Amino acid sequence: MPLAEPLPASAVHVVVDMQRVFAEETAWHTPGLDAILPAILRLVEHRPERTFFARFLVPARAADAPGRWQHYYERWPELTGERMDEALLDLVAPLARLAAAGRIIDKTTYSIFTPTETDGRLRAVGADTLVFSGVETDVCVLASVIDAIERGFRVVVATDALASAAEASHDRTLAHLATRLPEQIELATSSEIVRSWPRKDEA
Repeated sequence: MPLAEPLPASAVHVVVDMQRVFAEETAWHTPGLDAILPAILRLVEHRPERTFFARFLVPARAADAPGRWQHYYERWPELTGERMDEALLDLVAPLARLAAAGRIIDKTTYSIFTPTETDGRLRAVGADTLVFSGVETDVCVLASVIDAIERGFRVVVATDALASAAEASHDRTLAHLATRLPEQIELATSSEIVRSWPRKDEA
């Protein structure tokens, strides 16, 4: 589906959870992650100064997580802080070198808006439109997209820059968003987004 209208120069690209823990052979491995890197890099390099990078952080132990998150980490105890290599939480190499410290969003649940300051950080740079890429389509990306809608942002999803460990769920999620929420979510390829998104000096 084409974009409803060009993106404003003030749009922000949010890269969700492109971390080594999802790229490498762990229990959370997302096989399609490597394949979407070129599309994500295309978006990042188009407007690096307008890109934020989200990272999913883990508790030291399952018992340190709140509520039902304890059950979640009891399922994957090898991916708690006391047992995993902390470096697995780093962004994958091609993105790590592009991620300025001031544009990292560290979160402990699915949505980028779990840290209460995220909304303010995005508004402070003039964002009213958010472009989403990353992993996983049907979990952290979806949660972030829905929360962005709740806050009134224009939301654009880069369809060729998303992946999930559950490929069928990835496909169903994109199909659902396209048909169920067309007034609030726009789907476009990374190339379409780049063509529609002016750089600051072009605005």
